[in-house]
Amino acid sequence: MGERPEIFRQAPPFEVRALIREGKWRKPTAGLAAGYVQVNLVILPRELAYDFLLFAQRNPKPCPVIEVTDTGSPEPKLTAPGADLRTDVPKYRIYRDGKLDQEVTDLLGVWTPDLVAFLLGCSFTFETGLLQAGIPVRHIEEGKNVSMFVTSIPCASAGAFNGPLVVTMRPIPAPMVPRAVQISGRFPAVHGAPIHVGDPAALGIRDLGRPDFGDAVTIRHGEVPVFWACGVTPQAVAMQAKPPLMITHAPGHMFVTDLRDEALAVF
Repeated sequence: MGERPEIFRQAPPFEVRALIREGKWRKPTAGLAAGYVQVNLVILPRELAYDFLLFAQRNPKPCPVIEVTDTGSPEPKLTAPGADLRTDVPKYRIYRDGKLDQEVTDLLGVWTPDLVAFLLGCSFTFETGLLQAGIPVRHIEEGKNVSMFVTSIPCASAGAFNGPLVVTMRPIPAPMVPRAVQISGRFPAVHGAPIHVGDPAALGIRDLGRPDFGDAVTIRHGEVPVFWACGVTPQAVAMQAKPPLMITHAPGHMFVTDLRDEALAVF
């Protein structure tokens, strides 16, 4: 993908969303609108919304709820007034009965009045803090999507929803791991501190060079793989629980809100 143009990195959220809506950005959003909260997206029919809200409440690490929209409304009124969740994400995925049916660039043809959207915290948010502390974020350095892995750890089930935890992985120089834990731990609404540091086999991950979602990144000598809970978990849940319909962002292609990162910091 190459380095992201400065216009995309430094543009405020409303401009980033406009560029996405106009089809000028269809890549992962890591590093865009630095300092502003990015979120994962899950859209469900109203009859499944309560079960998913309960699932998120029982699994706050991978599914921290930032906002839930009114039924039928594509506008996230609390986090980005005037935005449109049907058009302001670079790529969407449509799952039907547990299978990925389509990947599309807008939802104008599939949106119906019974849909409810959930905005879930994303670990891209705390990456600004990592970079400011001099901690490398390899997928941004390499112009790639973050590495994501389906683990052997089951989420707590709720109603129609059950499935495995998904994690993101970032290689961190060993002496910097404590600082990375401290920085990300300030943001529990965007997955917070890592769930695991070190041996991927402890999570049931066999090969860091073959992520289930996203791209493989370089792990250099002296670096340790660090794993955070991931908002792509609902997509793995969709494949296992097989709801009739679930719409999500494509992994790594987030919705950019108007919230500042520091608005979600707890200390």
